[in-house]
Amino acid sequence: MGVTGAGSALPQLGAREIADLVGPAAAAEALADVLRAGLDPEACPQRTAVPVPGGELLLMPAAAGAFAGVKIAGVAPGNAERGLPRITGSYLLLDGPTLQPLALLDGAALTALRTPAVSALAVRCLTPDDRPLRLVLFGSGPQAYGHLEAVLAVRELAEVVVVGRSAAKAEGLVGYARKLGLAAARTGTPADVAGADLVVCCTTARTPLFDGRLVSPGATVVAVGSHEPDARETDTALVRRSAVYVESRAAALREAGDLLVPEAEGAIGPGHIAGTLADLVTGRVTGRAPSPPGRSCPQLFKSVGMAWEDLAVAVAVYLAAGANSET
Repeated sequence: MGVTGAGSALPQLGAREIADLVGPAAAAEALADVLRAGLDPEACPQRTAVPVPGGELLLMPAAAGAFAGVKIAGVAPGNAERGLPRITGSYLLLDGPTLQPLALLDGAALTALRTPAVSALAVRCLTPDDRPLRLVLFGSGPQAYGHLEAVLAVRELAEVVVVGRSAAKAEGLVGYARKLGLAAARTGTPADVAGADLVVCCTTARTPLFDGRLVSPGATVVAVGSHEPDARETDTALVRRSAVYVESRAAALREAGDLLVPEAEGAIGPGHIAGTLADLVTGRVTGRAPSPPGRSCPQLFKSVGMAWEDLAVAVAVYLAAGANSET
């Protein structure tokens, strides 16, 4: 693919093409590559959120290297009752130097790939790779499916326990896990975090999902479900006793209720953050523990989602589409 000229049709990449072109492991590596190349998430533009009658519109621009782009995403909580996706939107990828449009990507599909890829990269950096892990997964929607696939792309799993509000949906995800070869898959309760090596939270919850005191010192928790200052999936007890990692300190201290609520309570201060994803990827901070775990506290990765991540994965999809068209 080249830069789209005047009058030419803009290439469009839909959900099926995005899923076929780039998997979660490749998307995670694309994210790691841009961080290794020196991208500074702290300098990225802020997400713009506009309340609308149907929910919220998000505008997320970014530029890096030879590309730029912007995601326009809609978050429509009422869509579930209509049988429609909660997340909607489009991604416009641009040539960096000229800002000419290159391609239009399905924004919901891009988000469904990008968010689990960010988590997979954190899991790669924070969890041991010399033994199968016991996973407790909170959620049973599209992000839960995507996170299961993403974790499997970077780690072997000994067991997966699904905790969801809907018993039927949780059983559906358990069935999917078994189709992926995870015979030790079952539904469970929040108390199952006590036996987990890895806890992944990808829900729409606004209050903590489990008792953070139950999480073992050797465990890693990944929380991705919220980006609002008053919403959180993890409790103050977990945050206070954990080594906390984020995509960007500025973004986390602006949007992450998981950290802002404990800070407002006086339980932690801004300096509680141990490092960023860039620190982990570049080796400035080492998070992974040996096996058996030797840490004295859990590790928590809190993601709010950032525009540079959408750009990195959109570029990977675009380049893969171009390479695919040439073969």
